Amino acid sequence: MNRKEKIIVGICLIFTIAAGVLHYSGANAIVAFIVTAAALALLAVIVGESTDQLGRRLGPGATGILQSALGNLPELFVCIFALRAGLDSVVQAALVGSILGNSILVLGVALFLGGLKNGTQRFRSEPPKMIVTLMLIAVAALAVPTLAKELHTPAEPHIAGLDSFVAVVMLVLLAASIYFFVKGDLSVSSESTEHADNWPVWLPIVTLFCAGTGAAFVSDWFVEALQPTMEAMGIAPAFAGLVVVALAGNSIENLVGVQLAWRNQTDYAVSVILNSSLQIALGLFPVLVLLSFFLGGAVLSFILTPLLLAALVLAVIVSAFIVYDGESIWLEGLALIGLYCIIAAAFWWG
Repeated sequence: MNRKEKIIVGICLIFTIAAGVLHYSGANAIVAFIVTAAALALLAVIVGESTDQLGRRLGPGATGILQSALGNLPELFVCIFALRAGLDSVVQAALVGSILGNSILVLGVALFLGGLKNGTQRFRSEPPKMIVTLMLIAVAALAVPTLAKELHTPAEPHIAGLDSFVAVVMLVLLAASIYFFVKGDLSVSSESTEHADNWPVWLPIVTLFCAGTGAAFVSDWFVEALQPTMEAMGIAPAFAGLVVVALAGNSIENLVGVQLAWRNQTDYAVSVILNSSLQIALGLFPVLVLLSFFLGGAVLSFILTPLLLAALVLAVIVSAFIVYDGESIWLEGLALIGLYCIIAAAFWWG
């Protein structure tokens, strides 16, 4: 590890211990929530770096698979504990918020800062085009159960079965997309392989195990502090999930994507950011829908509120327009940030 990585691990350890102390001592819920959110974000960063370090020894294809499987680990734990606590509306908003956060906010910040520093940035448009095409298909699939219910079709009494079928189809599509990107011609350019010194072979495995275990505990404390914090601060569940939980659980892409764009590694930045949205839509959301039938808490559904569904559709369409020409300027990034702020404001009241 270099000095910066050691500092991050040390700070993460301090925040994780502090979160545990605050949780078990029954401290103020708002303070506990802030500390656990910071600990969760730092653990997400460590999981991301450990996954990247481990994947370098297995090749770029394996790295992508590992990022897909482990990159959203903290958010997975948060959503599982939230479902067990009956907060299905928060989980729904968090999953949609993660997609929105990556597709428009993180992409916007990356393009804005990268454009300010490097001017007009150009990138291979083929991989982003394929990703946003899959995202459009994923959003269309997510919309079907909502339409079946809102339009009172004969499928309305069988929403649970429809949700399960949609989830299975989306997971199959995720597996096919992983195989396509690993074996096909749409790999990211060689700039993504430029790394600092590698860790010893045993270190990423140990770090992943420790960070994953820590994330499981911290996620539980985070969810327990979330409910009283929402009540104390008057935060609506939809806003808490869409903004707070989503941003805390996606720190990996938030930091890595912006950093890569700042370094003018735009190919890799755009692919990392958009791939995260795709993994959540085709992977994390369906997995949680299926798991919710066995967790013993609230059952998660693909049925979204009209505003959530509309925001999701808008985010995917706008991000598709931004990346389709293979170049970006800082003004496009600023426009994406503005759109995210407007959408988030619409959910402040619920």
